[in-house]
Amino acid sequence: MKLCQGRFRVGYLEKFFPSEGGWELEESPRESGHCTGLTELKKRLDNAFQGTTKMANQEAAEIQISELDLLSSMFPYEEEFAVTDQLALAELKHYVENESAEVPSSKVQYILNVEFSMSCALPFKYPTVLPEITVRSSLLSRSQQILLNSDLKTYLMQNFSGEPCILSAREWVKDHAAAYIDKDLSFFSMTASDATKSEVTTFTRLWIYSHHIYNKQKRKNIIDWAKELSLSGFCMPGKPGVVCVEGLQSSCEEFWSRIRRLTWKRILIRHREDVSLEGGGHAEIQKQRKFPTLEEKCFDAHGARGNHMDLGQLYNFLEEKGCADIFQMYFGVEGHSRG
Repeated sequence: MKLCQGRFRVGYLEKFFPSEGGWELEESPRESGHCTGLTELKKRLDNAFQGTTKMANQEAAEIQISELDLLSSMFPYEEEFAVTDQLALAELKHYVENESAEVPSSKVQYILNVEFSMSCALPFKYPTVLPEITVRSSLLSRSQQILLNSDLKTYLMQNFSGEPCILSAREWVKDHAAAYIDKDLSFFSMTASDATKSEVTTFTRLWIYSHHIYNKQKRKNIIDWAKELSLSGFCMPGKPGVVCVEGLQSSCEEFWSRIRRLTWKRILIRHREDVSLEGGGHAEIQKQRKFPTLEEKCFDAHGARGNHMDLGQLYNFLEEKGCADIFQMYFGVEGHSRG
């Protein structure tokens, strides 16, 4: 390959392309009128860069899978460790096993329960970027939870840049979480009866996304289980499927535990809302509800199989209930009201 003299530093080229039989300097670029070697060099540099990026992506994906395998072996029971987005995990494994596969578009998401619930979402480039971790517990107030998660993120940024860190995050939570509970409790000297009076109850609202909901038995289960667990909300069958349940945190988590054990092409919690209620009486819980009961909602079903809903009508429904912002979380676009 011939290169124009003076256009590049020779030392720089030697670093990437040893000159032995690989390239030589052309003494006078004016003789040819243009330098065809530059085009070839650019192609080689581009290919080298793309190859390096793919190798880095492949390595990151392999590290993710290795860490997930380790977690699975350490916590074999589903109540301890559960992948909540199996499709994303399958895409990641397919990418590792097939060099020509496209880069996965979804994050692997799972829950690691260590007395405190640790919800994790792994960006594709993890561990070169930090995971998204949210720690929750009924023992924590909203302010305690925010502070704990902020401090955990700071700890990971300072100590684990570019390295797998889920187990380290778990250990940090085990060692430090109790202190966040004590931070509030240290201000009070309560008798047992006082503690009972001011018991904190958590009201939860889960926004669940499914690739589709067609099966009549699943649709019946959603309504029956919600009634059994005193949950309100709605279910929109079809493709995609949308389920919202709200009520006591323990009841919502029991509902999710049952639902995700059914066979789905894809199902995940798209958004979660937790509100701490002092006292936690029935009246306080009822005030938080946006829906009176759980019912199935169909919005002008259409399509060849009648399985597609009018999303404009869905947006209007959400807007009426004060939940319009959820639409963008589900579909990635802002909804618009229809007159």
